[in-house]
Amino acid sequence: MTDRLIERPRRLRRTEALRAMVRETRLAPEQLVQPFFVCPGEGVRREISSMPGVFNLSVDLAVEAALGAHRAGVGGVILFGLPETKDAQGSGAFVDDGIVQRALRAVKRAAPDLLCIADTCLCEYTDHGHCGPLDGGHVDNDATLEILGRTAVSQAAAGADVIAPSGMMDGMVGAIRGALDGAGFAHVPVMSYAVKYASAFYGPFREAADSTPQVGDRKGYQMDPANAREGLREAELDVRQGADMLMVKPALPYLDVIRAVSERFDLPVAAYHVSGEYAMIKAAAARGWIDERRVVDESLTAIARAGASTILTYYATEVAARLTGNS
Repeated sequence: MTDRLIERPRRLRRTEALRAMVRETRLAPEQLVQPFFVCPGEGVRREISSMPGVFNLSVDLAVEAALGAHRAGVGGVILFGLPETKDAQGSGAFVDDGIVQRALRAVKRAAPDLLCIADTCLCEYTDHGHCGPLDGGHVDNDATLEILGRTAVSQAAAGADVIAPSGMMDGMVGAIRGALDGAGFAHVPVMSYAVKYASAFYGPFREAADSTPQVGDRKGYQMDPANAREGLREAELDVRQGADMLMVKPALPYLDVIRAVSERFDLPVAAYHVSGEYAMIKAAAARGWIDERRVVDESLTAIARAGASTILTYYATEVAARLTGNS
C-alpha cells in the first residue's frame, strides 16, 4: 500500500448530498405506468389475494384510481379487462361496449390528458384462457391476427392513446398497424410486448385477470426463458412491422435482455415489473424480512439502469407520489 492513495471513490459516497449529485440513474414519475384490472359492476373493489393492495375495480372505481394515479404524476395507466362473458374466439375484446372500451371512455372523460394504454390480448376474453382461438389444441396464429386488429381499432376508437399487443403472435404488430392505419388511427402508436417470456412470474396476474389456460400452457408462443438472442430477433421483427416502442416482460429476471434490446434498437424500451415480482416483495415485506420501500426503489432503479425508459409496475402510483411529494 502506498503512502498516499490517489483514487478514493468513497469521497463521493460520504453524504447523501454527494451521492445524489453524482447519481447515474434517476427514476422519474412520468416513466412509470400503473396497471388496472377493470371488472363488471358498480362499486366493486375486490382485492386480489396474491397481490395485496391490488384490486379488481369496476369502471367507476377504476376512474377514481386512475385520477389518483394522475395526481401522483404517473406517466400513464394500462387497462386490462375482465369481461362479463367469454367465448372461444375472445370476441369480447373488440365489441364497442367491452369492459376496456367502457373504461377507456370513462377515464378519458375524467382525465383527457392522462395517457391510457390498452393491453391488446385475448387471454382474458377466451373461455379456454389462451391468447387466441384454438385449432387442434394450438392457438391459430393467423386467425388471431384478424381479431387483434379489430380489437386494436375498437380500443383506439374508445380513446386508447397507445395499443399494447401482448399475445406473442407472429405478425401481430404488422396486422395491428395495418388495421389502425386503415381505420384512420395512423397517429396511435404501438407498444409491442416484443420480448415476452413464458415465465413462472405471471401467476398472480392470472388470478387478477382470470386468464389461466384451461388446457396446456403458453410455451408454444411465449419465449423460452433460456433464450436471449431470440429476443433480439423478435424485437427486430416488430421494428420492421412498425412498432413504436418495444417491451421486455418480465423485468428483473431479464435485465440482460433489456440492456441488449436498448442497445440494439433506437426505439423506447419498456419493461414490465410483473405480478410475481410484486407479490414476492409484498410477501417478504409482510414478514419483516425486507424494507419494502428500499427494495422497490432498488428494483425499479435496476430496471431503468438496464435501459428501460418506461416501467410498468403495480407500485407506480405509490412511487410517483413519493417522487413528486404528492403522497
